[in-house]
Amino acid sequence: MKNLQSVALILRSFSVACAVLLPTLVAAQDVVQLGYGRLISNDFIGDLKDRGQTGSYVSSRIFGKSWNGNVPERAGEVLEFRLQADIKAPDNLVTPFAGDRPFAGSVSLGLHTHYQHAGFDISYGGELVIVGPQTRLDQFQTALHDGLGVAPLSATTRANQIANKTYPGAVVEFGSSFDIGSRSQLRPFFEGRVGVENLLRAGMDLEIGRLTRSDLMIRDGITGQRYRTITSGGAGLSFVVGVDTAFVGESAYLPASLGLTLSDRRDRARAGVHWQRKNSHGFFGVTYLGREFTTQADEQVVGSIRLGLKF
Repeated sequence: MKNLQSVALILRSFSVACAVLLPTLVAAQDVVQLGYGRLISNDFIGDLKDRGQTGSYVSSRIFGKSWNGNVPERAGEVLEFRLQADIKAPDNLVTPFAGDRPFAGSVSLGLHTHYQHAGFDISYGGELVIVGPQTRLDQFQTALHDGLGVAPLSATTRANQIANKTYPGAVVEFGSSFDIGSRSQLRPFFEGRVGVENLLRAGMDLEIGRLTRSDLMIRDGITGQRYRTITSGGAGLSFVVGVDTAFVGESAYLPASLGLTLSDRRDRARAGVHWQRKNSHGFFGVTYLGREFTTQADEQVVGSIRLGLKF
């Protein structure tokens, strides 16, 4: 019954998304690319290890007719095309212990819209998540480890990875920002996801500084870090911290058929700094990730980075 309800929710979400977005796409002669953003995350630049949420890359291209520093009041006027790839791995790539997570590679393609209504910033859209050896991410990690002289995935680990499958999904986020003095802003948010994972999440982000106030910020699904896409161009610094917790109903990455039990909740805490100068800008952050399943050995810390240089 839960799976049927999830499928119905996905289909309804896609129907609504198509009904709202297709008219905009059809009348797109004045649409231009407004911005671009990306973020690389890896646990080696966090706690110097190589397991769990071991690596991810996400990029977003933003299209619309114009940008005035705020999301529009109509859905479909600003569209985001998102590409994400991520690798999840057991603690030991050669001989995983019993009860550890299987290796999983995934690539997702998504279409999202961003707008405001009744005092809330709203983001929603659909995605297709391609999972398994068909992504070739197991081969990518093996080649990377070989090049670095690090032990690669064993044949057994690769054989036992999450199998090929494609998951349609939907994601929605509601957020609202509140000024704290003249230079700080608090933003509580709520998020829901269905598809490869079904979850509900609540949290908040605090920005100290004004650098990203007029930017379109996109949330990375793995870390929760928000990265810049449409930028205001002003120089400066902004420090960010955030926390959230999620209740996960189902995860294709942690199947019960393998004897894995999901944790009661999934916690994250993060901090980072955005900076911008005349010819360069960037971001560096770290994120604490709590246990995702009951037999997970320990929590982890991943680092996230984005650099933009002009010569």
